[in-house]
Amino acid sequence: MHRYDKTVVSIAVSIIEDDVPAREILAAWIRRGEGFRCVSEHGTAESALVGLPQEKPDVVLVDINLPGMSGIECVRRMKLILPNTQFVIVTVYEDTNHIFNALAVGASGYLLKQTPRIELLGALKEVHAGGSPMSSNIARKVVQSFRRPMAETDGAADLSPREREVLELLGRGYLYKEIAESLGIGVTTVTTYIRRIYEKLHVRSRAQAVAKFAHMPLGDSL
Repeated sequence: MHRYDKTVVSIAVSIIEDDVPAREILAAWIRRGEGFRCVSEHGTAESALVGLPQEKPDVVLVDINLPGMSGIECVRRMKLILPNTQFVIVTVYEDTNHIFNALAVGASGYLLKQTPRIELLGALKEVHAGGSPMSSNIARKVVQSFRRPMAETDGAADLSPREREVLELLGRGYLYKEIAESLGIGVTTVTTYIRRIYEKLHVRSRAQAVAKFAHMPLGDSL
């Protein structure tokens, strides 16, 4: 058993990764890193949901493609329980849907699995200090998404006042049930509004809709 000097501030890190060799490599990197503690390793999101509330890590490294519950859904649930814990996605997925879905549910960073050890440890320090570390090509995609011509958001002009209300609540991270309760309508009606919003904005996911909402002029939002 490793003993740590409690007078030295160290970053407590947990890992959620189903691939055993990958998980062992990450754990070894963290244990060898000065100023870090690997407090737990989980092979599934379900295991993490049980263990993390007791372990209370500072930072959690999360794979997206897990057996059973996905890493993104795990982050969404855990942020409600551990709001001060920072979650960093470590994955092979580079598409914007996965990136924005992860950020929308509360992930503070997004790294690719080929990230070298030194960069990964640096990212852990960065996110613990309040930053949002991302692999360079991931950060580039995020920046590019906010450089799209405003013409792409023209569909916003076709949104009804109620659809704008629903979209704003989506942007705040409300669940469908919470939107229904806030607006005094049924969940089925919310689903219909969201389908229409997707059609008018020419998007296919919540993350894309929220991204377009962020591009809208202030006068177009509530």
